[in-house]
Amino acid sequence: MAIKADYHMHSSFSGDSKAPMEAMIERGIELGLTRLCFTEHMDFDYPYPTEEEQGMFDLNTEAYLLEGSKYKEKYNQQIQLYFGVELGLQPHLTQELEQYVAAYDFDFIIGSSHICHRQDPYYPSFYEGRTEETAYREYFESILENIKAFHTFDVYGHLDYVVRYGPGKDREYTYLKYQDILDEILYNLIEKGKGIEVNTGGIPYGLRELNPCTDILRRYRELGGEVITVGSDAHVPGRIGEGFDRAADILTSCGFRYYTVFSKRKPEFFRI
Repeated sequence: MAIKADYHMHSSFSGDSKAPMEAMIERGIELGLTRLCFTEHMDFDYPYPTEEEQGMFDLNTEAYLLEGSKYKEKYNQQIQLYFGVELGLQPHLTQELEQYVAAYDFDFIIGSSHICHRQDPYYPSFYEGRTEETAYREYFESILENIKAFHTFDVYGHLDYVVRYGPGKDREYTYLKYQDILDEILYNLIEKGKGIEVNTGGIPYGLRELNPCTDILRRYRELGGEVITVGSDAHVPGRIGEGFDRAADILTSCGFRYYTVFSKRKPEFFRI
């Protein structure tokens, strides 16, 4: 495996995972990875569809970092552990997100779009009554709104996350169909010194490509983008490092020679 660092993963501290943190760590060691970065979910003002789900994505940050420090010491001879957060971005949350980030000493921050104009693309209702293309385009426009509103993140996560859940997934989806808005997203990220991630978490959804698709990765590189992390988006130990050989091949084909890791919000580059 050419890529030895998984920089997007979740444990039971995220509302959509039941995996013990230690089980995730032990799986990473078993795979021969040298670095793991947990990026637990924190989604302020998430529009929960049911009362039972209220607070599902409100991270207990103190407990998470305390638990992480315990395992960082326990496994320090076997693997390097880092602790980040995956922030669910919405433009109206800028001040709240800034205050939250300033309160904790994270190694790494992923900015992600889980909510698009008060709707979660995970649910079929996001696509009802309109074309898939219209829904996808609205999602990409919301990413641009987020980037213009909030800058305190290191990489943008799974840029075309929406295609995991659309009616046709990525069967009819192409970079060229949305090139105008996608290029504007990439221009803005590069201008602000932000990276993007290669997220292999779409593999279980039967997608043709990883997130984002290869043409977006190639375009990011053409425009001068260099900061690229790789993450499995694993919520269970068995998904850690999944598809990393494929990701390495894609990155190499797009002109990347290095992947990025972060510690204390500072990037470091490793040859693929």
